[in-house]
Amino acid sequence: MPWENKNGGGGWQGGGGGRGPWGQGPQGGGGGNQPPDLDEVIRRAQEKLRQVFGGGSGPGGTPGVGAGGGRGPVFVIGLLILAVLAYSSFFRVNTDQQGIVLRFGKLVRTVEPGLHFKFPYPVETVLTPAVTRIDEVNIGNLPQESLMLTGDENIVDIAFTVQWRIKPGQASDFLFNVENPDLAVKAVAESVMREVVGQSNIEFLQTTGRNDVQVQVLERLQKTLNEYGAGVEVTQVKLQKVDPPAQVIDAFRDVQAARADQERARNQAETYANTVIPRARGEAEKIKQAADAYRAQVVAEAEGDAQRFISIYNEYRKAEAVTRRRIYLETMQDVLGDIDKVVVTNGAGGQNVLPYLPLNELKPRSASPSSSSSSSAATGNTTTNGGR
Repeated sequence: MPWENKNGGGGWQGGGGGRGPWGQGPQGGGGGNQPPDLDEVIRRAQEKLRQVFGGGSGPGGTPGVGAGGGRGPVFVIGLLILAVLAYSSFFRVNTDQQGIVLRFGKLVRTVEPGLHFKFPYPVETVLTPAVTRIDEVNIGNLPQESLMLTGDENIVDIAFTVQWRIKPGQASDFLFNVENPDLAVKAVAESVMREVVGQSNIEFLQTTGRNDVQVQVLERLQKTLNEYGAGVEVTQVKLQKVDPPAQVIDAFRDVQAARADQERARNQAETYANTVIPRARGEAEKIKQAADAYRAQVVAEAEGDAQRFISIYNEYRKAEAVTRRRIYLETMQDVLGDIDKVVVTNGAGGQNVLPYLPLNELKPRSASPSSSSSSSAATGNTTTNGGR
């Protein structure tokens, strides 16, 4: 169908300035402002297709419907169908994905990243979930989620996050066993957290037990999801806050301060006890050791005296007269050695009093006590013997 100049001005109806429906005028020279002939363009395209696919021409050089001309469009359509089937038979799985091949909706195989072949649609279809992506679920943004009861019957406001991903090798379970993975992970995580909090006291949750609670929740959450066959791997559970409810937080802080004072007083008492008790134990041990030493000394002296007595007795049995006299002299020396003495003798005319010269007092002060004692003993012995 050629362009028509209905307005007599050489332009397209409804246009201005000699412009066509695509916003520009006809190209080329020598033809003025005439638009292109669409029938001519279509005819030339059909001739090129016949040349490519073996089509013929009817009489007069016009397109015919002979044997060659009838096969052209059908052949083109067949090629197009084959191209579409070939294109739909190949699929690619990215490095962060895993391919799940379904045949009429049934799982037949799992493929790794790369280029793969399948039967064309609708025989086989492919699902490619991202198995390396880390998803996160936040729990505790609403009061009905965050308020939990502890084991010591306190209410605590808890917020935590759960990070998870598709479990390696279980992408099919993730796709077909759980309808809404995010909701399932959130529900199970909240239930497990309430169970763990219900078995702990609030002081433990706020101080040393945060890491233990996170580990317990992760292990129990993973175990529950495995029982459901969810195909989910929990990578981290992190507590964001563990606080008392806002309505009682001031009173709770007062209680915490009182507990801190109590703990400080207990620590001071334990420090004092750790100082006094070891000192007392040391003194007790010292007294005990002194008593043990005194006992050992007394026992040793007694044993020595007994041994000395036995030795003297044995000598006495060998020479009784000599031993008796020696014992008598030694005893008298011990008795009379340090006292004033008066020697009385029996002379021809009766008892006589002999003058006594205190030799011990006449000795120099520097003389040793042992030599003084020996001199006194010798003098006494002589005097006594002379009196006797």
